[in-house]
Amino acid sequence: MSDHEAADADTTATTTDSPTAGPPPRQPWLHQLNVCVNGNATALSSTGGDIEPGTAQGLYVDDVRVLSEATVRLDGEAPAFVAEGASGPRAEFVLSARNLGNPGPDPTVEIHRTRLLEDGAMVERVVLTSRAADTVRARLVLELAGDGAAIGSVKAGHVVHPEVAPQVVTAPDGDVLVTTFERHTTRTTFDPAPDALLVRGGRAVVEVDLVVEPGESAATTMRVEATRTSASVLDADPGRAAVAWDGVRVVADDPRLAPVVDHSMDDLRHLLLRDPDDRADVFAAAGTPWYLTLFGRDSIWAARMMLPFGTDLAAGTLRVLARRQGTRDDPRSAEAPGKIPHELRRTAYLDPESGLALPPVYYGTVDATALWVTLLAEAWQWGMPQDEVRALLPNLRAAVQWLTTTGQPDEDGLLKYLDTSGTGLANQGWKDSGDSIRWRDGHVADGPIALVEAQAYAIEALNGAGRLLRALGEEGADEAEKEAEGLRTRLSERYWVQTDAGRHLAIALDGHGAAVDGLASNMGHVLGTGVLTPAESDSVAAQLTGDELLDEFGVRTLGSGNGGFNPIGYHTGSIWTHDSAIVALGLAREGHRAESAAVATALVASAEAFDYRWPELYSGLPMMGRPSPYPASCRPQAWSAASAGALVTVALGLRADLPAGVLEVDPVVPPPFGALRVEGLRLGDATVTVSVDRDGHAEVTGAPEGVEVRLGGTSA
Repeated sequence: MSDHEAADADTTATTTDSPTAGPPPRQPWLHQLNVCVNGNATALSSTGGDIEPGTAQGLYVDDVRVLSEATVRLDGEAPAFVAEGASGPRAEFVLSARNLGNPGPDPTVEIHRTRLLEDGAMVERVVLTSRAADTVRARLVLELAGDGAAIGSVKAGHVVHPEVAPQVVTAPDGDVLVTTFERHTTRTTFDPAPDALLVRGGRAVVEVDLVVEPGESAATTMRVEATRTSASVLDADPGRAAVAWDGVRVVADDPRLAPVVDHSMDDLRHLLLRDPDDRADVFAAAGTPWYLTLFGRDSIWAARMMLPFGTDLAAGTLRVLARRQGTRDDPRSAEAPGKIPHELRRTAYLDPESGLALPPVYYGTVDATALWVTLLAEAWQWGMPQDEVRALLPNLRAAVQWLTTTGQPDEDGLLKYLDTSGTGLANQGWKDSGDSIRWRDGHVADGPIALVEAQAYAIEALNGAGRLLRALGEEGADEAEKEAEGLRTRLSERYWVQTDAGRHLAIALDGHGAAVDGLASNMGHVLGTGVLTPAESDSVAAQLTGDELLDEFGVRTLGSGNGGFNPIGYHTGSIWTHDSAIVALGLAREGHRAESAAVATALVASAEAFDYRWPELYSGLPMMGRPSPYPASCRPQAWSAASAGALVTVALGLRADLPAGVLEVDPVVPPPFGALRVEGLRLGDATVTVSVDRDGHAEVTGAPEGVEVRLGGTSA
């Protein structure tokens, strides 16, 4: 996802402890962990359910690790792993106690471990079921600890133990375990009450004696509840109840599509957070565990891709960001009047290995402002109430002002960025790792950088602002569209390059004004923005779906023929779920139907390989027919999960303009997922169902009265 605060999966920085302190810290890998999330809390554990000490595992609340160890032993032995799974706030583990029950190869004592993240609490239940011939007697021992580690420190590879975390105080209060951190207190309760509860050196040992007759079960439940004891910049609580997605149902010939949508919406719903300044407004936290907070670009794209399922998330996201829109010039935070923030953290963010040091509210993004404007325009078209849209017009005008003045710092009239603080992000587009902007030969471009997609986003935003202002009878429409046309001309004149890959759009202009000629997915974000001529659109579509960029699991961030190509590099050849989804949307909007279907089906294939829970990114080079994980990838992640909405939009050919009284449904033919039925689509207050048969013929029910439904370009 994007902050990527240096994106060092294997940092080479030296430790500050001493020259002989051992190998440098490394960013933890997550791909083999079980992950569940609910709003401001996330739990990472081994596949057996244990939270193992000395790792990145733990229960995190508000970016603080309140539980760094939670292990289960039965008569001194860890249960053996059998199976596990997770979705949204739930995780389940099936284990076997091989040291108990009948001797022989067949397991006769089963452990079923379930975890649920409720608002403010983690509830864990361990059930021992015996199928042994005789009574099973066992001592269940839980070892628990919390270290209060900050998420930035853990991400940088620093492991903190209770013994060296002086802000952590753990003590028993009868049968309740109380742990006090710098900003939280946790109370851990047990049902039934434990037979023993001891605290030694910051670690709690809980003992429960179990007696299980043949065919019976015994259980113990632990509840860890965290309470804030001091305020932060973003004390946001879970917001899953604020969206009306319960009625969404997908049925398709392709059996993979429904679980993709179901799992993605479950994960996305549990990434939602409430704005503490107005709890009615929700936004999608970018991803867990590293980015479980507000990110301008990520949260906007997630809301945008989910517009066919209602405008609640979009409206909340727009208002949350508008409340924090820039009002002054501050080089350290990159704030400027009218600028939409990049990210909010509960406290200042420090990566001790990369040197990245960000204030709690950071504005280092070149594209979130344009994306905010476009989300407002599109939410209005999908039915966001006009009074809510009008209330945001002052923010829209401020954003347009930034796009056409401060965001274009030089005479060339292009949006560009350069970190002048020395502690912020070197790259401030979505590919924000330090090595992402590369020439065809592989060398990294010099700043300031003017990304091609940032110009396209701005053009789309200015044209969208013009349409919206004109429709509402407001001034400024002509000026916004004039600015858009000037920027479109500059993009057309300066960003096309000729390389051994053919004629294609450059990634960016560098600090010398030269077009950075790497072949990359950036050009896919230009599709559908109203920038390209038909011939230019054909060229971009051909490049994106050619052998260098498209493989069987998605669109590569960097073409395989570029110097520096690495299929598992963060932005240098990996596949990002949302990036491919945006490409599919753009191809569909430009009329490249077969190409959009190819990208959409590649994404579904990747989802199946990841048990229908898309990670942030992955490698498309197959390993026995499956993509390879990027080991440090967030999972779930908001704009990855929201890509399910993009798949539905592409397959159905959806486009709405409720103020104009039009709903377009123009399915891809032949349908990429076979016959398809999608219930729970929303257009304003109306709930809409769209069905497509195997020949691509569509039927729409539930459209609001007075709305013209256009099927395949003709009125129904």
